[in-house]
Amino acid sequence: MRQSIQLRLGQQLTMTPHLQQAIRLLQLSTLDLRQEIQEALDSNLMLENAEEAERLSVQSMFESPETAGAAADPEQEIRPEHMLLPDELPVDVEWTDHYDGYLPNSGAPAQEVNELDIFARQSKAPTLRDHLHWQLNLSRLDETNLAIATAIVDAINEDGYFTTTPEELLDTFEATDLTPEEIEVVLHRVQSLDPPGVGARNLRECLLIQLRHLPEGTGIRDPAIEVCDRHFEALSRNDTEHIRRALRLSARNMAAIIALIRSLNPRPGALIANPEPQYVIPDVIVHKRENTWIVELNPETAPKLRVNPDYAKLIRRADRSDDNTRLKSHLQEARWFINSLANRHDTVLKVAAKIVELQRGFLESGEEAMKPMVLRDVAEVLGLHESTISRVTTKKYMGTPRGTFEFKYFFSSHLSTDSGDERSATAVRACIRKLVAAEDPRHPLSDNRIAAVLAEQGVQVARRTVAKYRERMGVPSSNERKRPN
Repeated sequence: MRQSIQLRLGQQLTMTPHLQQAIRLLQLSTLDLRQEIQEALDSNLMLENAEEAERLSVQSMFESPETAGAAADPEQEIRPEHMLLPDELPVDVEWTDHYDGYLPNSGAPAQEVNELDIFARQSKAPTLRDHLHWQLNLSRLDETNLAIATAIVDAINEDGYFTTTPEELLDTFEATDLTPEEIEVVLHRVQSLDPPGVGARNLRECLLIQLRHLPEGTGIRDPAIEVCDRHFEALSRNDTEHIRRALRLSARNMAAIIALIRSLNPRPGALIANPEPQYVIPDVIVHKRENTWIVELNPETAPKLRVNPDYAKLIRRADRSDDNTRLKSHLQEARWFINSLANRHDTVLKVAAKIVELQRGFLESGEEAMKPMVLRDVAEVLGLHESTISRVTTKKYMGTPRGTFEFKYFFSSHLSTDSGDERSATAVRACIRKLVAAEDPRHPLSDNRIAAVLAEQGVQVARRTVAKYRERMGVPSSNERKRPN
């Protein structure tokens, strides 16, 4: 076999590091972008927060050398008059009469409180388990039963349900003389704690516990317990006629029992658990000004970055030392990162502006005016690839006068109408929700009837499509929505 050298020309698409960084930043959400920016600030000495740097520079302008020197000397530190203590205090006075404690007075105006309560800032709301453990510490249980009750509480989830069985819990104890019956007794003791219904193993037991906590004088308490105990399957199917005939109840009493059961809490643990809310920060903000919809980037999504001018001046062009090479590398990475952020903001703004332009009817009239739109519609107008539009619309949110929506919310499939036009799936779901809200609860609309009503309005939709949209919106079936007289 003979070896030879040949020259071939060809084209090959190569992902440069700059392009890879731009694509990665484009698909990040606001929270992930903030974390990425913070990591870049920590790792690259050339990058700095422009707003924070300007604030520090302005603050340093107002600080004189005399003030700085006085602050550095603890002997000459200036203190307010209310912090000065007399040499001797009278015996019949309190310490707080002359010296304020660390904790600020809650009744004082905000401008008078000069110190922050670090303990209040670090405190957290009590959880369900903390609430139950606090009650167990107040109860009169011996050491063994207290250990069993503690294990039971640790097996209760945030909704308040006991997630294991006495037999499985028995395996976690070293003592061999315990029996499942003893654990069952302690479980009933835990189920008597607040909130009512906690420690139940299923929904049926949860409702029964809450009903048994009601005063015995409640008129429909015993019939409601019998309904949940003996006819729970029929109750889950909302088959009130079967329950009424079995218990020989009047329609009025049956309606009162159903109303009482529906007033109970199926998730008793939610009354105590108070997780911190996770707020959505919109990437763009949309508002109307003189009959024109304006789309602007939210300045709170990401801080403004710039290259540190002091470190940039340290770079010497002809110097090839390791320190100078490292500075040049950091400078190049900082510029790439700033350019990638700018490209991301421009692309997000362009896509958001085009979405607002195509979905102006939704902003002015609501969901029923939503137009069908796919990624290709925006990609063709902006001259971008569909994959780029998909990255932009993922985990990006738009703040509008009608609420905050994800970009992908404005994209939906279409359904044909008799007039030859198209209706979006979002608009059809809004019509279904409107029909269900206006129906007679004694005679709710079935999926076939909803499809027929939509057909009368010119929208051709199958019954199974109505059922799919209804389940996606969390709307129960007609049998479950039916209410007695």
